[in-house]
Amino acid sequence: MSDLRLLADGVGEPAWLRRSLIAIAVSFMAVFLLLPLANIFHAALSEGWRVFLASLHDENAAQAIRLSLVSTAAAVLISGVFGLAAAWLLGRHKIPGHGFWVAILDLPFAISPVVAGLMFVLLFGLDGWFGPWLDRHNIQIIFAKPGIVLVTAFVTFPFVARELLPLVQALGPEAEEAAMLLGASPWQTFWRVILPALKWGLLYGVILCASRAMGEFGAVSVVSGHIRGETMTLPLHIEAVYNEYQFGAAFACASLLSLMALVSLALKSFVAWRAQRELESQ
Repeated sequence: MSDLRLLADGVGEPAWLRRSLIAIAVSFMAVFLLLPLANIFHAALSEGWRVFLASLHDENAAQAIRLSLVSTAAAVLISGVFGLAAAWLLGRHKIPGHGFWVAILDLPFAISPVVAGLMFVLLFGLDGWFGPWLDRHNIQIIFAKPGIVLVTAFVTFPFVARELLPLVQALGPEAEEAAMLLGASPWQTFWRVILPALKWGLLYGVILCASRAMGEFGAVSVVSGHIRGETMTLPLHIEAVYNEYQFGAAFACASLLSLMALVSLALKSFVAWRAQRELESQ
């Protein structure tokens, strides 16, 4: 038993093996993660701050940034609400085909984002299932902002649901029953008992969702129509200006997108740290 504990702690490993594993891990992160990221910021500033700021203040770039922020916020709201509902349903109730529905949560992870975009085209496109009805009522989903929000919510939906599902399963009914015995309404029980117990998992899932939504390209590319000034999100704008050989503008916008990802990573680490601290204090 003591030998197994030593191996689990890494004490029984030869020094050369530990050093080799550390060297491989550090080299991989440096070559495939840190170096490309640093190169993006270097390329973005290679033509000076004036060109960098002008690239971000460009009308099309500003519109793409605004659309990315708005669509991310809307997708996070949709994914948060439906993710919480799905986690509560599957975590608390044994519905028919329970295992199947749990597996379905991972569907957006399993299929290509391009395929996800095509699915929405088949549903809401002019020749799709709901296309004629939408056209008669002058509602446009595909090649418009609603389509961008819907596909972004689809590809990010599992982050919230998957983070909350094990927490809901571990959350016993005792606290809810006690709150109801004290006269709390279902709404008060949700806000004061259930939500505080799920808050760190919900925040963690929301941050992951927002990070993924901000950088979504494949599904959005299919349903957006690439209409400059209207349906171009920041990733699509980066591709467009790069293909037009405007490398300074492309890397400037890419650096902004990378900065948002780093902020999301910092927030995710902070939430994980706070959740761990709260767990240890209990």
